[in-house]
Amino acid sequence: MPAQRVLIVQQQAQPAQALTRHFRSRGDQVWEAWEIGQAEALFKQIKPHLILLDLHFPGEGWLEFLRRIQTADPKVKVILTNQVPDVQREMLAKSMGFNVFLRQPFQARWIEQALRRLQSVDVPTQPRRPPAVSSLPASQPPAVKVPVRLKITLPYLILALLFALASAYLVTQVVVESVQDRFFNQLVAAGRQTTDWMVREEDRLLATLRLIANTQGVAEAIQASDAEQLRQLTLPLAINNNEEVVEILDLQGVTVFSARRLPGAPRGEYTYSRADPFFSQQQFVQRVLRREQDARGDKFAAFVQTPWGDYFYISGPILDTQGQLSGVVLVGKSAASLVREMKLDTLSDTTLYTLSGSPIASTFPTFQHTLEPVLALEVLQTQDQASKSRPLNINGINYTELLGAWEARSGEDLGLLGVALPQAFLVRTSQITRLQVFLLITISILLVILVGIYLANLITRPLLRLVRATSQVAQGNLGVKVNVEGNDELSVLAHAFNAMIAGLQEGFIYRDLLGRTVSPEVREQLRQTFGSGNLRLEGQQAVATVLMSDIRGFTTLTEQADPARVMNWLNEYFDRLVPIVVKHGGVVNKFDGDAMLAFFGILPRMLSPKKSALAACQAAVEMITAIDELNRIREQRGDPPLITGIGINTGVVIAGGLGAKDRLHYTIIGDTVNTAQRLEALTRQLIKGTGALIGHATFTALEENQQQFTLEPLGLHSVKGKLERVMVYRLSAPTEIPQVEVTL
Repeated sequence: MPAQRVLIVQQQAQPAQALTRHFRSRGDQVWEAWEIGQAEALFKQIKPHLILLDLHFPGEGWLEFLRRIQTADPKVKVILTNQVPDVQREMLAKSMGFNVFLRQPFQARWIEQALRRLQSVDVPTQPRRPPAVSSLPASQPPAVKVPVRLKITLPYLILALLFALASAYLVTQVVVESVQDRFFNQLVAAGRQTTDWMVREEDRLLATLRLIANTQGVAEAIQASDAEQLRQLTLPLAINNNEEVVEILDLQGVTVFSARRLPGAPRGEYTYSRADPFFSQQQFVQRVLRREQDARGDKFAAFVQTPWGDYFYISGPILDTQGQLSGVVLVGKSAASLVREMKLDTLSDTTLYTLSGSPIASTFPTFQHTLEPVLALEVLQTQDQASKSRPLNINGINYTELLGAWEARSGEDLGLLGVALPQAFLVRTSQITRLQVFLLITISILLVILVGIYLANLITRPLLRLVRATSQVAQGNLGVKVNVEGNDELSVLAHAFNAMIAGLQEGFIYRDLLGRTVSPEVREQLRQTFGSGNLRLEGQQAVATVLMSDIRGFTTLTEQADPARVMNWLNEYFDRLVPIVVKHGGVVNKFDGDAMLAFFGILPRMLSPKKSALAACQAAVEMITAIDELNRIREQRGDPPLITGIGINTGVVIAGGLGAKDRLHYTIIGDTVNTAQRLEALTRQLIKGTGALIGHATFTALEENQQQFTLEPLGLHSVKGKLERVMVYRLSAPTEIPQVEVTL
């Protein structure tokens, strides 16, 4: 091959040197440029046959340079170089007809392969507009002529117009429907007001009960069965608070004094009685006599159907000066008074029902509308989720009644409460209008469904092809390709997918090699760094726990056996230790002969010192057990035991990439690592067999987890490189190892 003039345009010196050496070894004349302006000057001067241009020059100067050299010399050949895949820039270059790319590392076989591809690709003749689809190279994406956005929005725009016209017709037909919504809102508001009124009334009755119970002399009058004294003490309070019924009971539940105002009687006119045993068997009275308490206290409410009428009562204890129960006080109100006052407050007709649905009292005259047992049970079962309603016809007037539970202060259901409003002002739509609405909505929905199915098929067919291809790639098949059809964004996506597969095929080899030489966590860190375009792994400071293990006298062992056998020993040894470290969330950083360095608490995510120390100590205990088991197997085979020392320390480390730009090693450095190595060395002096030592920092970081291990203090020891002596503890498993899971 005759000598060529080669122009190499690179941002960095090292890649340029590799390219220069290769082309000069071929006998070519090579010129180098570090800027686009310098490259243009050399291009005009030397008129090169071949240009190698870095794809990562900032801005769009590299694109303008390609356009100008296309115009000046359409026969010039161009190879675009890059460090990491950049689909966007590659697509821009391909749209101009440049289809040969060379990625680092710039080794001889890759350079020659790029040159062979360059010979098989036609050189673009001129920088004019993109050619027609039929004349595009197979790898060049076509221009978008009919955007998918227009395909989707235009039909739905037409449908929206139809909906607007239909809405204009229907708005006058259905506007009256909102009147019904307002009616039900008003009904619900009335129901809430009734419930709130009942709560306030219960609180008022409780206030009267507390006044009577705390009145001086009431307890003594009960003990003396002095009804006259009780009348003088309680009657003023009942009159002032306009109470209907006050009952004072002794410890057997028999009335000592009773004051009852009959319905319709004027204020202050009561009938009095005593020695009535009616309340002695009432549950809410017995609970007070038994001194029970619920979440609200020692007061209880109940609805009671008595011989003198239906009443709502609240009961509470009467205590003497020593805090002993002397009797029970009941304050009550008739059901008729309750519904009458509810209506005055809420302006709605109210009815009280029993739990079975029978009416108790109502503001409707001669009310006889019982509730069906099924409806009553449904109201009680769904009271916390929703309210039930039913239609009523009272004296020719239609009402809607909202039903809910009638609850006491303790949450106990006393019965059912109905609130009713007349439907006189409701306006209902006609049957014809409802039919028209139904038909229009049905037709509109069918149109939307049909158009949606058509558009979905139009869009999803190529997407489904991409999905199937992606699934094959996920299963490891990198030989898949997607057929490109159409001229919209989906076709561009298919071209980009094919370009991505080409890059994956090349990068798969590197990823596979990398995955076998570093831990998965380090590989993920490298992936994120290369994906961001930053070649170096930035160092980060963290508090972590470092574990160092080493086999004692291993050099002597290697002198007694051939290298292949020693290698088998080490592989068998590390096959047992590495899974233990990984199981507890650690990362094996490196192997140095028979030594292993691991760290906890940095990757895959940061952990607290407490968690990293616990994980490292648990791993060390399991490692000791695994090594002992291995040594028993080795002794049966006649092999020497592998006595191992383990050192653990917790502290600040710096983790990151160490090395040059073209060769990095992810590692940790710092005094914490050095101290862990020194602790491992101390095991030779302080422990006869396999064992582990931890520093005081790890001992402190364990906190309450110290009890999970046997930690034997071995005193202060001097270690190399540190002026202060280090407190050392021997780590071993307790008699019974607690099963504790570490959340990483």
